Amino acid sequence: MPKRRYVILAPGEFAQNAKTAHGVIAYGNDETVAVVDPARAGQRVRDAVPYLRSDAPIVASVAESLAYKPTSLLIGTAPKGGKLPADWRAEVLAAIGAGLEIVSGLHDMIGDDPDFAAAARAHSANIWDVRKPPEVPLFTGAVYGVAAPIMLAVGNDCAVGKMTVMLELARAAAEHGTRAEFAPTGQTGIMIAGWGIAVDRVISDFVTGASEQIVLEASRRNPDCILVEGQGGINHPAYAPVTLGLMFGAAPDALLLVVDPKRTAIDVYDTPTLSYGELVETYEAICATVKPAKVAGIALNTHGLSDERAREEIARAHAETGLPADDVVRFGPQKLWSAVAPQLHKRAPLSAEVTA
Repeated sequence: MPKRRYVILAPGEFAQNAKTAHGVIAYGNDETVAVVDPARAGQRVRDAVPYLRSDAPIVASVAESLAYKPTSLLIGTAPKGGKLPADWRAEVLAAIGAGLEIVSGLHDMIGDDPDFAAAARAHSANIWDVRKPPEVPLFTGAVYGVAAPIMLAVGNDCAVGKMTVMLELARAAAEHGTRAEFAPTGQTGIMIAGWGIAVDRVISDFVTGASEQIVLEASRRNPDCILVEGQGGINHPAYAPVTLGLMFGAAPDALLLVVDPKRTAIDVYDTPTLSYGELVETYEAICATVKPAKVAGIALNTHGLSDERAREEIARAHAETGLPADDVVRFGPQKLWSAVAPQLHKRAPLSAEVTA
């Protein structure tokens, strides 16, 4: 398909709460030509979020963005609950009126909204609801036959950087001559890769089946290894079920633990985050009941810490677990990839012996 030219909608949110926008700008193949955020109009993307290194302009409205010839409007945030803010509706309608494709990763299905659907028909505009899942089967076990080793990102909370870490490791693998296929399981990963299933939108009985289908699709691309984007956290009061579904459905041969060390409680909840040792023990113990997989390394999200404090936290993670640890964004992914790559080899699932 031709590459999209995105205008990203994130009024008042772009600098702080637009994880979807940031991921697409940093890793996507499609071009971002403008961002709509009236609070920062007149700035460039890099002025608001320096690590994105993009000179795309930030403008006050969709109407103003049309001067940059976008083809698609991307809704740039993924708020808890996935609702479209009511005061964004006028901008979405303006984009549809201009004939732009609407790309949304919200739980709110833009295409099911009567006003948006009618406007899209009137202006021949397409709507891509990224989170809308296809029909998926129950888990079959076919994933156990995948030849390439599979590594799944797991974390101490949601939104700690599991997608980013796997994309960075895929880059490092390519530099070492290894073809690592990134397997997207969430809306931003799908927008970046152009395929995948948002497993958090799948009916619970079918989450493992959806996870299996994602890995099977990745295996058809003939990779040397498969890096599966993780979701949630194993002790997250709201999102643990999707984490567990990925652990069983993706059938990983190894785990990559992704941790934000600054968090002492699960985001929004009072549930305490687990220590490095507790996380390793818990994830490995759960996998051991179906298909054993060990934690191969730890990727830390040290954003907001000084370099000195970041290095101290990386050293602590290694000292407490004996595992290789690093921040692949701050210090680059090559060191961690070199440490975990030798641990990627196939493991068989448990099998009960049938006796007469």
